[in-house]
Amino acid sequence: MESVRKGMRSGAIEKDTYERLNCAECDTELGTKNDPDAMGTVRFCPECGREWQRIG
Repeated sequence: MESVRKGMRSGAIEKDTYERLNCAECDTELGTKNDPDAMGTVRFCPECGREWQRIG
């Protein structure tokens, strides 16, 4: 799983006009998974199932 920042640089994630993160392949807004025991947040695409990790 790569980071959100790397996904944006590679073109796998795009921001729309309202600064929401979208999957470039599916053009779908990313969802969020918060695990209280883990550090960071996981952003995922509900259509294709790809995941990116956001730390911080």
